[in-house]
Amino acid sequence: MTTKQPQTNIVLVTGPSGAGRSSAINVFEDIGFETIDNMPLSLLPGLLSVPALGRKLALGVDVRTRNFSVGAVLDVYEDIKHMEGFDCSILFMDCSADTLVSRYSETRRRHPLNPDEAPEFGIRQEINILTKLRQRADVLIDTTNLSPHDLKQELKRFYGDKDAGHLSVTLHSFSYKRGAARGIDMTIDCRFLRNPHWDESLRPLTGQDKKVVEYIKADPRFPEFFDRISGLCEFLLPAYIEEGKAHFSLGFGCTGGQHRSVCIAETLGKSLADSGWHVSIRHRELERQ
Repeated sequence: MTTKQPQTNIVLVTGPSGAGRSSAINVFEDIGFETIDNMPLSLLPGLLSVPALGRKLALGVDVRTRNFSVGAVLDVYEDIKHMEGFDCSILFMDCSADTLVSRYSETRRRHPLNPDEAPEFGIRQEINILTKLRQRADVLIDTTNLSPHDLKQELKRFYGDKDAGHLSVTLHSFSYKRGAARGIDMTIDCRFLRNPHWDESLRPLTGQDKKVVEYIKADPRFPEFFDRISGLCEFLLPAYIEEGKAHFSLGFGCTGGQHRSVCIAETLGKSLADSGWHVSIRHRELERQ
């Protein structure tokens, strides 16, 4: 009788310089991965020829990696996917260009693509180079508004040890004025609901306040809207587990990201948690205050 060898999971960690790839590598090490940063891709076959006995491996690759190209990374990805005993995924650490410029300004570092020019030139060039890799990523984490603690929690949700059949759900609220939330699976627009902004007594409050929640729930369209969202989640989440998905993110947007989207995320989060789902909630605009 042949004993099946443990499968080795490999995560290729990439993204624009300054988006948090090195920080992610450190987190992977903390949660039990073997980690290697900026190893030349040509050396990878030799590394994989050594039995790893099922250990998880996180490899950091970006434009500083020797012989780096998007095509080379994708070729490595496909080769590993077809190797017996291995599974591979691409984690793309994303970040807005403006935030990357700010980070380079704070650290006064030179951009690796254009060390003799202002960082914004290298940043935009690198973003363009990585477009196809971003599109092919299995997991995308936008670090624009993430603290180091938040990043660690996000990585734990995706890659930490999980019980079989476990699915983590993250609900996001955001303001359309600042653009739709990035890196989420599904977005729902809440701007048709009653807007507490037009009530001066409610304007300074948030969707976490009881008075605001009561105001929004008084909208005659709210009960059917919420029932439909809940029903959609009840239908989708078990199906995602069957597909092997470990994390699902759902975004709710409104004009200011303070009242309606926050209320819906909080209300749905409580409902899902009461039903036994593992739920976390992020309010992008409230976190910025």
